[in-house]
Amino acid sequence: MLNRALVIDDDAATLELMEFQLESEGFEVKTADCGRKGIEYLEENDFDIILTDLNLPDINGIEMVKRCKEISQDTEIIMITGFGSTEKAVEATKAGAFYYVDKPVDFDELLVLIEKAIDRKSQKAEIKELRGKLTSKTSYEGIIGGSRVMQDIYEIIESVAASDANILILGESGTGKEVIANAIHYKSHRSKKPFVKLNCSALPKELIESELFGHRKGAFTGATADKVGYLGRANGGSLLLDEIGEMPITLQPKLLRVLQEKIFYQVGSDKPQSADFRLISSTNRSPFEAIKDGNLREDLYYRINTIEIKIPPLRERMEDVPMLAEHFLQMYQEKYEREDLSFSESAYDQMLNYNWRGNVRELQHVIERGVLLSKGGKIRQLNIERNMENTLTMDSLPSASEIKRSFTNGDGNGKGVLMSGNLDGEDLFEQIGKFIVENLPEPKEGEDQNDVFSELENVVVLAALKRTGGNKQAAANLLGLYRPRLYGMIKRHNLKDKI
Repeated sequence: MLNRALVIDDDAATLELMEFQLESEGFEVKTADCGRKGIEYLEENDFDIILTDLNLPDINGIEMVKRCKEISQDTEIIMITGFGSTEKAVEATKAGAFYYVDKPVDFDELLVLIEKAIDRKSQKAEIKELRGKLTSKTSYEGIIGGSRVMQDIYEIIESVAASDANILILGESGTGKEVIANAIHYKSHRSKKPFVKLNCSALPKELIESELFGHRKGAFTGATADKVGYLGRANGGSLLLDEIGEMPITLQPKLLRVLQEKIFYQVGSDKPQSADFRLISSTNRSPFEAIKDGNLREDLYYRINTIEIKIPPLRERMEDVPMLAEHFLQMYQEKYEREDLSFSESAYDQMLNYNWRGNVRELQHVIERGVLLSKGGKIRQLNIERNMENTLTMDSLPSASEIKRSFTNGDGNGKGVLMSGNLDGEDLFEQIGKFIVENLPEPKEGEDQNDVFSELENVVVLAALKRTGGNKQAAANLLGLYRPRLYGMIKRHNLKDKI
């Protein structure tokens, strides 16, 4: 089946030339002279690649990328830019474009990019075929998480691990990039061979070439013996280059040559050695920013990025926090011989109302401290700075004057609704609190007293769910909660059937 391309440009000569060149490469081509026509064609047809000018007469390039992605999420887009438009083009890649090329276009270079973009689209299609096979997993090859984004990552690993495709893993510090790399290696056919790891930011720049390639005795001052480098040690297995953006820019062309030619030379030697390894790279920086800053070569980026895996920060997958916490609890119970430990409800609330700037690594350290400091079989409080919790305070709540609400008397004795008139001058929540407490019946000896806060939680959550029509995310946003915490309240109060 022919690959289908959509070309959008307001210059007729450019459209004619691109159509001729693409058709000569076996593409089925559709052309549009404005963004509106391009959108119409995309709504009616399935394309493998979209080539669009950045400066269209009716739709700007960033908006064009967004609208194309809304219509066909998996179709890759290459932006064609004029002189002085690089910053806008970089912004377009952040909006979802595959990459950008400058005018005048070198068609051979463009064709390489098109092939890579189509390969990525095919990869996405394969992943969709795998969807459903792993949806019940809460862990996978040492990775913990049952959220939708983690399921997607499991599917990517399952799909690509058996190949030798180069992998680039992106994610903030502490998200678990090395754990993902481990899973890829140990699911591959190279699993019984070495998995060698080099942190490019941990070695002095003057030593990293020798460490990576190895050296021969006498190659430089201090080289008193032959040394096998990381490339040689990874022979037959996999090599992880952590923080690839920190590799000296002068060394990057040599690595690129290794990946292209599959051979390398030790420092001080002219004898070629076979480079038989699978490359996995990782970084906590945006690769496009690293390219823009001159810290990462663009040609190397495309060589190491056959498959890209983005790990979301923990704050964007809070539903995974409880299972990660339980995993670490079990780990440190065994390590420190603490039996039958569990988390209190307040400890869970702390976890789910914290920003986790350090991601999974920070959670792990917090749980370890909790195990060491625990008493009586319960971890009641976690060692988290109070000012980092996302808790609501009276100061952060809107005042009554900001909330245009009034209260009317109910049955005349104050038991129905709060009061009439406006609440200017006193905080709404303070008034509600006073009203509830003043109308509580006096406790009678021998009678059980209801838990007022539990009752309040019950009615407030139910009211929020009714206001949002049962939309749990909207209710969580309304109440200032993370969704997993709201789920816990719904379960605790058996509200599922009342919505």
